[in-house]
Amino acid sequence: MTSYQPGLHLICDAQTADPDLLRTYAATKSKLDHLVKTHKLTKIGEVYHDFPEGGFTGVICLTESHVSVHTWPEFGRVTFDVFLSNYQQVNDEICQHIFEVLLQMYHATAVAKYELRR
Repeated sequence: MTSYQPGLHLICDAQTADPDLLRTYAATKSKLDHLVKTHKLTKIGEVYHDFPEGGFTGVICLTESHVSVHTWPEFGRVTFDVFLSNYQQVNDEICQHIFEVLLQMYHATAVAKYELRR
């Protein structure tokens, strides 16, 4: 029997000087689809929603866990979290990479970052 190994869960509240990146989900979906494929993660579902006044929310469910993104362009704020379980392989570096790519994509600076071992 394989024993459970906790995964890494990174949670971020970030500020960007380019709120236009936060208005619709198209670029985020494209980037996350690429990251999921590149890292050989297994997507089992996803939901994205653009809000009429701007901003979006999106969640990807993975067999390894999830990635979620929520934006407020009117405040230049984005929150996201990346949780990848280490059950079948150690995914800590992949989790960290996805986190950093999202910060770079939004040209954002983390206002708050939480790192949980689960």
